[in-house]
Amino acid sequence: MAGKTAKPAQPKTDDGPKLLSGGNPQIAKGYGDAPVQAYIAAMPGWKSDVGRRLDALIVDAVPDVHKAVKWNSPFYGVEQGVWFLGFHCLTAYVKVAFFRGASLSPRPPVGSKQKHVRYFHIHEDGQFDDAQFADWVRQAAKLPGEKM
Repeated sequence: MAGKTAKPAQPKTDDGPKLLSGGNPQIAKGYGDAPVQAYIAAMPGWKSDVGRRLDALIVDAVPDVHKAVKWNSPFYGVEQGVWFLGFHCLTAYVKVAFFRGASLSPRPPVGSKQKHVRYFHIHEDGQFDDAQFADWVRQAAKLPGEKM
């Protein structure tokens, strides 16, 4: 082929999990800490630091918490299959869903179309009150969870 120069072979790289809309990592469904840690590691940019912080606060507040990744989101519960909290990456923030958040005091600030759900959004500045978040987690863990 005259005029064409062969490009040197490039080593194959592992780009990690595919990022879905908003930068949410596509992680296979799984139960336990390993899939949750894989999700957190795959969160893009600053969101990964937020994920590590959330996970640590949740584990500190509820030491024997159960974990899973379902629907490309980490879930936390007091028993397998019954969840009180999950989070998800969106373009501008990490959305934390308290599945019985309407029963928390004070309520997390963002409402939902679902009667019992309340959200807490964490933006790139990462500013939020760790003590308040941990209190919400402890309260949520004592409420009936969502079976999913």
